[in-house]
Amino acid sequence: MPVNLTPKAVPAIISGDLNLKPLVQVVDIKPIGSAQERYRFLISDSVFTQHATLATQLNDQVKTGRVKKGSVVQLIDYICSEVQKRKIVMVLNLETIIPECEIIGNPKMFSEIDAHKRLPNDNSVQLTSVGVEKTRASNCANNMQNSNPVLSNQNHSSGALGIRSALSSQSRVAGVQHFHAPFSTQNNGNNMQSFQPSIQPPYQPPPAYRNRGPIMKNEAPARIIPIAALNPYQGRWAIKARVTAKGDLRRYNNARGDGKVFSFDLLDSDGGEIRATCFNAVVDRFYDAIEVGRVYMISKGSLKPAQKNFNHLKNEWEIFLEATSTVDLCPDEDGSIPQQQFSFRPINEIEYAENNSIFDVVGIVTSVNPSVPILRKNGTETQRRILIMKDGSAMSVELTLWGDFCNKEGQKLQEMVDSRNFPVLAVKSGKVSDFNGKSLGTISSTQLFINPDIPEAHGLKDWFDREGHSAVSLSISRDIMPGGSKNEMRKTVSQIKYEGLGRSDKPDWVTVRATITFIKTDSFCYTACPLMIGDRRCNKRATRSGNSRWQCDRCNQEFDDCDYRYLLQVQIQDHTGLTWVTAFQESGEEILGLPAKKLYLLKYELHDDTTFADIMRSRLFVEFLFKLRIKEEIYGEEQRMKVTVVKAERVNYASESRFLVDLIPKFIRH
Repeated sequence: MPVNLTPKAVPAIISGDLNLKPLVQVVDIKPIGSAQERYRFLISDSVFTQHATLATQLNDQVKTGRVKKGSVVQLIDYICSEVQKRKIVMVLNLETIIPECEIIGNPKMFSEIDAHKRLPNDNSVQLTSVGVEKTRASNCANNMQNSNPVLSNQNHSSGALGIRSALSSQSRVAGVQHFHAPFSTQNNGNNMQSFQPSIQPPYQPPPAYRNRGPIMKNEAPARIIPIAALNPYQGRWAIKARVTAKGDLRRYNNARGDGKVFSFDLLDSDGGEIRATCFNAVVDRFYDAIEVGRVYMISKGSLKPAQKNFNHLKNEWEIFLEATSTVDLCPDEDGSIPQQQFSFRPINEIEYAENNSIFDVVGIVTSVNPSVPILRKNGTETQRRILIMKDGSAMSVELTLWGDFCNKEGQKLQEMVDSRNFPVLAVKSGKVSDFNGKSLGTISSTQLFINPDIPEAHGLKDWFDREGHSAVSLSISRDIMPGGSKNEMRKTVSQIKYEGLGRSDKPDWVTVRATITFIKTDSFCYTACPLMIGDRRCNKRATRSGNSRWQCDRCNQEFDDCDYRYLLQVQIQDHTGLTWVTAFQESGEEILGLPAKKLYLLKYELHDDTTFADIMRSRLFVEFLFKLRIKEEIYGEEQRMKVTVVKAERVNYASESRFLVDLIPKFIRH
């Protein structure tokens, strides 16, 4: 079956015809080495070829083999730009008509000269450059012969010589130099058969400009182009896009001094995404003006390569707004720009994803843990909340919420799950971590959508109501303790001894579900030094001095009051055995439920032994999930196993039951 490509498609595209949806053939395709993978095409209309670049959102067309060398495609959306004095076609959307085909015709590379030549199959009369010169010379000769008496009186038998002399004479009179190409004549009677001089047009001197004021600039509005067509070589551009995410205002300090920065993500009607970043004075102009969900017209920014360590969008460029940039609010009348764009992937793909990769997932939230405070390495405190999601891939995953996510969406999700109303959660830009088996975590650009009005959410909810609520899901992250290493598995008490945990160079981290059977009450806390050493408290033991003040031997200072910190010795037991563990300040408060100072005052100053004993007894035979650090250490000349409680959580039996149910397929598989 013959294939008819669109005639003269390449010249039409180069001339700027964007309404044509031509049928062309891909005669070559190569990857471009850049910050982000991109492909360069050579497209053909069977007569001419032209270089074209594929927008990054269409890379899958090449990777899946839908577009290859020889494919016949229809260009749906495209734009032609000039890059370094070369025309480049940016293909924004295309449709594959024939996946494989032999190369049609014998096309050659299109050039600007071809635009002025007669194209094949063109019935219109067009003069070539040679034809134009012939006509011009002939008209010049006829005019001079009719108007110049010297020529009119010449013998026709020597017409060529007379014309040549006349031309030279006329040239000298006019003060213009003419260049003559060689020509031939045939003298058949009185007829001149051939005359082919090539005459250069008269020289026109350039106009003499005077300094009469500034030259008027082109103030016409920049043409709106798709985000996918942006590149650093465009001089004037504008995009119309919706703000889908806005980052926090951050301050920094480097060798150049102090500064501030914020970024926001943009999405246009063609599905293109890009990040815009503002620094310092530009932050003051635009930070309060930018609102998530609103549509803006943005122009006069510079494009630089995106920093992929911080920018996860599928675009190799990033917009940097400047003092001359404009950001104008636009009415969202037609709603052509979506509120958000997702690239959902099933949870089972997270198990094989690379660490720190970015995922969009949608799942049913089946359990939510309470929010707990976490101390960062820099000494500041933040909140952490862990929840479980599952989908139809028969897998579930932990999602760790950090910071404000714990109090906003996290609290709402916990209330919904506690009321047995399991919501659908769409996660935009969750970060994969292999520190906890395989899990997801929120970052600054993450967005959470509870029960979103999208087809994927409706389909997942229907599946869960129909069969998903009773379907068993295999967890890809619940076996391992959050915040620990890969060997931080769920263990029993007896396994700590029989597996020799803690005897390697690095400590082992395990989670044990056990009951408290005994708490030592004679030395449950100690008095600590409250003085600061750098950005941390000393916390070494403090003793009373002779004048009723407190003294720290390490700091060698006295102070009026001290801190009270837990140092609990606790015996825990499960169905396999018992062991002793040590709980310090934070984990001690989690076990006893009140500050160490209050218990100290009850026992040693108020001497309220009854209340003190009741508090201690109330924690006996209570079941906890103990997250333990196990390491063999040397005391004097003796080696002892030190088991420290990192965190203690009261067992949530609903969550624990779901965890045990999720373990069943693993035992069946093994």
